[in-house]
Amino acid sequence: MYRLKNKVAIITAGAEGLGMAEAKLFAEEGASVVVTDSEEEKLYLWVRDAKKSGLSIEYCKHDVSSQGDWKKVIDTTIALYGHIDILINNAGVFSGFTDIENTTRDLWDKVININLSGMFLGVQLCIPYMKKAGGGSIVNISPVAGLVAGSGPAYVACKGGLSLLSKHLAKELVKDKIRVNSIHPGGILTAQTKVLMDIGAEKVMETYCPLGRLGDVMELAYGALYFASDESAYTTGAELVIDGGLNFDNKSMA
Repeated sequence: MYRLKNKVAIITAGAEGLGMAEAKLFAEEGASVVVTDSEEEKLYLWVRDAKKSGLSIEYCKHDVSSQGDWKKVIDTTIALYGHIDILINNAGVFSGFTDIENTTRDLWDKVININLSGMFLGVQLCIPYMKKAGGGSIVNISPVAGLVAGSGPAYVACKGGLSLLSKHLAKELVKDKIRVNSIHPGGILTAQTKVLMDIGAEKVMETYCPLGRLGDVMELAYGALYFASDESAYTTGAELVIDGGLNFDNKSMA
């Protein structure tokens, strides 16, 4: 109990799904949380109820591709709590199963700016505060599309880049006692996969679910909790694959 006591966490993409699950779990474990998303109304509704139940959670509207928005989120966090210990990068958009010939430059730029540049900006701007705090934990959520090809060129490019950038950052920041790890989910039941299930449930199950079911967001949230907590103090540069066997099943996701 209270595995994150006295810790301060920033969690992106928290309007619903994984980000919301992480924010609630972290707060239940003693952290003070600032949760962000571009969908402010959704954030407001569930954060309001969470605060009524005694959880220490605040929210910020946030476009992760905007350096100005990142600065606002970090300034808000410091004003509220005085330090930053944990950064969870969840934010991402799916480009659809487009092939290279049908991937427009606008689509490419949008996916890269949110999925990869957004993580870069958050890490870069949080690092000085983690150094002041004597260390920290950064967790990057990067679906197995970065490990298994087939989800469209823009999507796999940014997810593959995020995986390697996480490893680079782990090596670069080890001297500052800032740990960087990544989690690689497969088919998880979210709003996005619900849309895909409506289009073709059989195809989704065949493509994403070697174990025969979609994963639950809490199965990812507990992985993030481990990396965020001092229980993983000797772990950096690690890849935690939570995909129901999709990676070792070695199927293309096309």
